[in-house]
Amino acid sequence: MGDGTATTTDLDMELERYRVELTGYCYRMLGSSFEAEDAVQDTLVRAWRSHDKFEGRSSLRSWLYRIATNVCLDMLTAGNKRARPMDLTESTPLAQAALSPRPDSTWLEPMPDGRVLPAVEDPAEAAVAKESVRLAFMAALQRLPPKQRSVLILREVLAWKASEVAELLGTSVASVNSALQRARATLAERADGHAEGAVSDPLDAEQQRLLERYVRAFEGYDMTALTTLLHEDAVMTMPPFDLWLSGPADITGFMTTLGASCANSRLLPVRANGLPGFAHYKPDPERGGFVPWAVQVLEISDGRIAGFHCFLDTGRWFPLFGLPLHLEGEADQAEQGE
Repeated sequence: MGDGTATTTDLDMELERYRVELTGYCYRMLGSSFEAEDAVQDTLVRAWRSHDKFEGRSSLRSWLYRIATNVCLDMLTAGNKRARPMDLTESTPLAQAALSPRPDSTWLEPMPDGRVLPAVEDPAEAAVAKESVRLAFMAALQRLPPKQRSVLILREVLAWKASEVAELLGTSVASVNSALQRARATLAERADGHAEGAVSDPLDAEQQRLLERYVRAFEGYDMTALTTLLHEDAVMTMPPFDLWLSGPADITGFMTTLGASCANSRLLPVRANGLPGFAHYKPDPERGGFVPWAVQVLEISDGRIAGFHCFLDTGRWFPLFGLPLHLEGEADQAEQGE
């Protein structure tokens, strides 16, 4: 690739090979699905334009990561740290629940697995990749200064050598090792106690049954059944609202009061952030059928649901996940089948 003989098409294809892994890197750096995709597009455009200056002193992959790192560090100079609701406020008792939105730029955003997790043959490597895009780990990353964040991702998630990271960042191995130690210490200090537990890949039989029971309970709006599936410390979040609820009583209480319009909903499975999730459609009283309401991302711990995170900006999330913007009801489907 460094000899300048590649055609434009060859170069486009060569660069495109790295899109998914670069998106994963930029997503971990930025905490935003859309900013990550913008950063990768910017990276690939910069690489395409300056490829004649790429002299092959490093691998094409290393060169692309250097460009992507610089793009992300530039985007992070504003100092915005994306977060989950529990990172910003205390939990709200149900009696005081109010839906107060904050700007989109406040929130850690969900991401489909397929856009950030490249196919790898090594199960251990795949497990690390999935764990490193889970919501709790992503939120912890956002608390690190940008360069420490980059060092931690490159060293611990992508398994780069300290010398490789030092070359990429234009610094010394000692500096890289020091940054990694500080990053690890910060993450250890700020562990929030909302454990996600171990999610098998693929889901083990017990976890699969848990999700099947969850779908039946949610679609049937059976709060008694749902209560038995929720961890005693379960949390529910609903970005862009900063409200978050803790414990089965408040969660199910919310669902039968402020959230009562979600009765008789439908759930379609998705994979997001290395975790099981669902596209949540609620009944459409005007057109019939079902309309998008949320992308749910579930955390599982000790055989129960420990986190129940509902991302409500469906105009952004459903197209990102390749989901339809309307589901037909059973009556509509029956009529079409006649």
